Amino acid sequence: MTSEKRSEFALIDRYFARPTPQTALGPGDDCALIAPAPGMELAITTDMLVSGTHFLPETDPRQLGWKTLAVNLSDLAAMGARPRWILLAGSLPQADEAWLAAFAEGLFACAGRYGVDLIGGDTTRGPLNFCVTAIGETPAGMALRRDGAQAGDDLWVSGQPGLAALGLAHLQGRTALPAALAKRCVDALQQPLPRVELGLALRQDALAHAAIDVSDGLLADVGHIAERSRCCIDVWMAHLPCLPAGADPVLARDCQLAGGDDYELAFTVAPDRRAALAALAARLDLPLWRIGQVSAAVQGGAVGRDDVPGAVNLIDADGQRVTPQRRGFDHFESA
Repeated sequence: MTSEKRSEFALIDRYFARPTPQTALGPGDDCALIAPAPGMELAITTDMLVSGTHFLPETDPRQLGWKTLAVNLSDLAAMGARPRWILLAGSLPQADEAWLAAFAEGLFACAGRYGVDLIGGDTTRGPLNFCVTAIGETPAGMALRRDGAQAGDDLWVSGQPGLAALGLAHLQGRTALPAALAKRCVDALQQPLPRVELGLALRQDALAHAAIDVSDGLLADVGHIAERSRCCIDVWMAHLPCLPAGADPVLARDCQLAGGDDYELAFTVAPDRRAALAALAARLDLPLWRIGQVSAAVQGGAVGRDDVPGAVNLIDADGQRVTPQRRGFDHFESA
């Protein structure tokens, strides 16, 4: 902590006051004023990051600044919304200006990459945590939602789910990864890339029927699509991304299916759009994996099935159902 004491407002002005070119009235008044473009709806989300729960206390502040924003932009990406504005609230145990400068650098690096204005917020003294409210725009009636999956749709996922959870396991000493893989996994954990460009393309090109970001575990989050769409979804183990070489395969598979903190997108698309998805993957230089299929819920045991809406079935290479060790992360069940 520096010897010079600064007030709350001086700290905000020094580290978080930036131009807000797409905002009618930015920070400095009781409220900000924003003006959505004609014909657009606002997509609004909020997420809290608490030290010791969502990030390790020793996390690099610049990476934490990036992640604090990125996890919220991931929600906007899942809706096919273009990020526009954010509000930041946080509590700090002390006014460590070097730490704040690095945190702000990471936050605004992410904001600059995705074209976001910081338009207000609040700070107070207390346990270290941050809460961002992110606001985006999408054409009226066109947002991607969880409830649009259709029977026969392919299930897709982006990127490499599981790396972030492997990175956390490495940092916590639960596994030891080779140096190159450890860096890749820890970077995925501490500085995730929200799939904004992917979400926009899925919405603009009318590709996805339903979408969600993978934050609590692949199976758990796909389950939200199944539940809201009143369907069943099969996830094929043989079609999942290859597990990273050098990691314990049992742990790596668990991280892939249930680890969370990935901020990839899972989405459903009609089978006749597979060529369009391949072209999109090439254009974005982003792996897209077809990992399953949506089916209508069948009740009463037809053809040996007794699925109910919301079921997610993990299927092995022989076509048999597999019971996973777990499906995802829940703050209160895990407490």
